[in-house]
Amino acid sequence: MNIKDAAEKSGLPAKTIRYYEDIGLVTPDRAVNGYRDFDAAHLHKLTFLAQARGLGFSIEDCRNLLALWEDQDRASGDVRSIAKQHLAEIESKISGLEAMRATLADLVETCAGDDRPDCPIIDRLQGPAK
Repeated sequence: MNIKDAAEKSGLPAKTIRYYEDIGLVTPDRAVNGYRDFDAAHLHKLTFLAQARGLGFSIEDCRNLLALWEDQDRASGDVRSIAKQHLAEIESKISGLEAMRATLADLVETCAGDDRPDCPIIDRLQGPAK
């Protein structure tokens, strides 16, 4: 199948598929005319990558997960380790976002929102007095 068909079936844009090829995540065959030729195995790999990226795994994590997926002698503990590390990163980001939300909510609550110029939001954004 050509790249357009592979894109439709995998849910990835053709540009992303070309990028994955450039960085060595997928290596489609080439037809006699030089066009990319994707088979079922390539499509499975692209779908795998789409799912992994959809969960926020980095390109390097995807590379490692793909290698483990292709390795029939893999240890599930290796896969779990990558997923566990990614989960910890997500939890850290969530914690940071929750702290940011709490700070911003407090600032919004303390701002009168009237016609006066004094505003704790502006005060906080400009930083400490020098």
